[in-house]
Amino acid sequence: MAERERPTSLREVLARLDRRPGTIAEVLATATAELAALGLDAPRLSAELLGTKAFGLSRLGLIVRAKDRLTEESLTTFRALVARRAKGEPVAYLLGEKEFYSLAFRVTPDVLIPRPETELIVEEAERLFPAQAPLRFADFGTGAGALAVALAHVFPNAHGLAVDLSPQALEIARYNAREHGLAGRLDFLCADFTSLKLPPASLDLVAANPPYVTEAEYAALSPEVRGFEPDSALVSPDEGLAHIRGLAPVAARALKPGGVLLCEFGSSQGRAVLEFFGDPALGFSQPAILRDYAGLDRVLRAVRSAA
Repeated sequence: MAERERPTSLREVLARLDRRPGTIAEVLATATAELAALGLDAPRLSAELLGTKAFGLSRLGLIVRAKDRLTEESLTTFRALVARRAKGEPVAYLLGEKEFYSLAFRVTPDVLIPRPETELIVEEAERLFPAQAPLRFADFGTGAGALAVALAHVFPNAHGLAVDLSPQALEIARYNAREHGLAGRLDFLCADFTSLKLPPASLDLVAANPPYVTEAEYAALSPEVRGFEPDSALVSPDEGLAHIRGLAPVAARALKPGGVLLCEFGSSQGRAVLEFFGDPALGFSQPAILRDYAGLDRVLRAVRSAA
């Protein structure tokens, strides 16, 4: 029997091992180490989520089948995803979806990835309005439709208008509404919400997650954000306040007396936002700042003054 060919160097050993599919546990550990070495956020979580997509398993399945050896096809798929993640591409875009308020949303580079802190708007709406209320609401800057869909989901008698300047974003929002069976209670409008003319006193609630990042803040953001997410959904002129100030008169006109505006803003903008909405001439009363779970100023709540 001929003697088995032996590798002549460590490099060759590693190359041969690299060509041989490993177990799920081994492959995830390697990917985690690679991503951690690059300084990327949550390397283990990233590797596991990419593994669920490449291997067709849940995260629990990755644990249960940790010792399973992978096929070349699934390993190739996984390595391609990890290579894209290594370049900074957000996991949500690689997976094609992101969870928001326990609902799955399709996301692409045409839309901002929904953030957990934005869920505070939905939580506050649930606190303010009865569950069966026949709400009429608008979502300014809907993006993937996270706020509009989540609000329509938790208020089964509500009807909403989702507004965005991007036709591509609205297509994603429409898709998400259909996926959750809510298309019949949501309308979609391609428009600039700062110049929108809605029927006066027609809404109970305006929800908004407008652009509010300053140019300086944008330059300091991680490459994962700057390199992949749409800057038009992030950056606003006038120290990040232009869109927030622009939506104020539109919301004031559209809200019924006693109607509520819930608007997200940057954590350093609380004082400026409170001062701006504290002007009685604007048409709002009782402006208040809500803090997110990190204890940061995050959402403005303002009530439409009586006519």
